[in-house]
Amino acid sequence: MDQFTVLLVDDEIEFRELLAKRLNKRKLEVLTADGAEEALRLLAARPIDVVVLDVRMPGVSGTAALREMKRRFPAVEVLMLTGHAQLEVALEGMQLGAFDYLLKPMDLDVLLYRLQDAYRRKQLNAMR
Repeated sequence: MDQFTVLLVDDEIEFRELLAKRLNKRKLEVLTADGAEEALRLLAARPIDVVVLDVRMPGVSGTAALREMKRRFPAVEVLMLTGHAQLEVALEGMQLGAFDYLLKPMDLDVLLYRLQDAYRRKQLNAMR
């Protein structure tokens, strides 16, 4: 698997830390943020390839965060995550430029495939 950087944005600390550990074991560089403000600071501070963004967070919502991420960092790919099956939120996220939408809990292998696909799309877009 290619080495790339993933930013996990989720207000649930246990979920965020467990997922970060599992992705680190798969040789990915993983950063974490507990909300949109911290995520935007990290994106401004260093190159990040793919963001895994929770839809439901206190403060700034996932869709509002996605809108700002794509405005300020258009090359970053974003996977939206939610524990709630909300088709309208998924569609809005896709319209705002999200790469994909996954439901929690998701299979780690499915997440890894989607992360790899998002990273490949980022690489292809950079070549254009």
